[in-house]
Amino acid sequence: MSSRDEIRSPSHALPFWLSLGTVPLAVIEARYGGWTLILLPTYAWWLVTFLDQILGRNADQPDVETPESELTWYRAITMIWFPIQAAVIYGTIWYVTRSTHLNGFEIVALMFGVGVISGTIGIVYAHELLHQKNKLERWLGDLLLATVLYSHFRTEHLLVHHLWVGTPRDAVSARYNEGFHRFFWRVLFECPGSAWKAESLMLRRAGRSVWHRSNPFWRYGALQALALIAAFAVGGWMGLGLFALQAFFAIWQLELTNYVEHYGLTREYRGEGRYEHVLPRHSWNADHTASNWLLINLQRHSDHHYKPDRRFPLLQTYDSEEAPQLPFGYPGMTALAMVPPLWRRRMNPRVRAWRRKYYPDISDWADYNRGATPLPRGSY
Repeated sequence: MSSRDEIRSPSHALPFWLSLGTVPLAVIEARYGGWTLILLPTYAWWLVTFLDQILGRNADQPDVETPESELTWYRAITMIWFPIQAAVIYGTIWYVTRSTHLNGFEIVALMFGVGVISGTIGIVYAHELLHQKNKLERWLGDLLLATVLYSHFRTEHLLVHHLWVGTPRDAVSARYNEGFHRFFWRVLFECPGSAWKAESLMLRRAGRSVWHRSNPFWRYGALQALALIAAFAVGGWMGLGLFALQAFFAIWQLELTNYVEHYGLTREYRGEGRYEHVLPRHSWNADHTASNWLLINLQRHSDHHYKPDRRFPLLQTYDSEEAPQLPFGYPGMTALAMVPPLWRRRMNPRVRAWRRKYYPDISDWADYNRGATPLPRGSY
């Protein structure tokens, strides 16, 4: 069977629907509490990491010329996810605010599990949708981001991250030796202002004020307000708090992923505000089978940055000669990132090896390590 025939087959797309397994687990956690509250993180992190070790890596290279009409079964899971996620979030809030069998700790743990759904899966799907030209898909992406109160991610990702990854302009390019916890609070406060600055620059170049109706921040604010109003309508003030809690856990998981994707990788500064073009070597690549099913090939991140408009079923993988490789898939790597000394022990030697391989002429990395090289020309 040719690679295009495999892509066309619904059975080939089926593993990417692994995310649906989280929905009944959320119902079980809400109903029974107790030890069942480990089910969602166990499923999304540890079971997938275990399957990665069993199934190994998938180095298949899909036919990039496959027409979009043959990707229906892949696109479908991302397009139906918003109503599923909304039902899980608001259904959980409705149930918890009307039940008495869960104590405070159990409620927090349950919302953490819901955050696994809206962060580990929902934001990843939003990311895929926002990269498409189709207006419906972009709207679905916006709606998913509104349910985690992180709508500015669309602007920050498309107008900052993809243009300026590996430079000081991109807040989510994690610096060498920067621990995740420091990184998390840094980007949490930097990214909204960075996104506003990027939209302001776009509007100014178009001869418009930041207050112009085309500024997407008005849409972001309206969608997030509606999401909060819905939470209050379903569960009152407690429902509002529960909604914010799952959103925080979702954002935490997104930024864990952002941290892993580019840790320590920088583009060479070439003077006068110019940096080298983005290449596969500026993202960590991981072609672990099961975690790529759950995360719809996000771990083939080197190709995503090289070809951002390529749909997830067609993303290519790279060998170690073309891109740096992660030792585990994202679920395992994000767990490691939570313990900075273990993370540095595992990843810093890989960063240093990457530098020796691709940039043997750079002897002083101090400014790169601090994010102190000049801002890229045209980025401000």
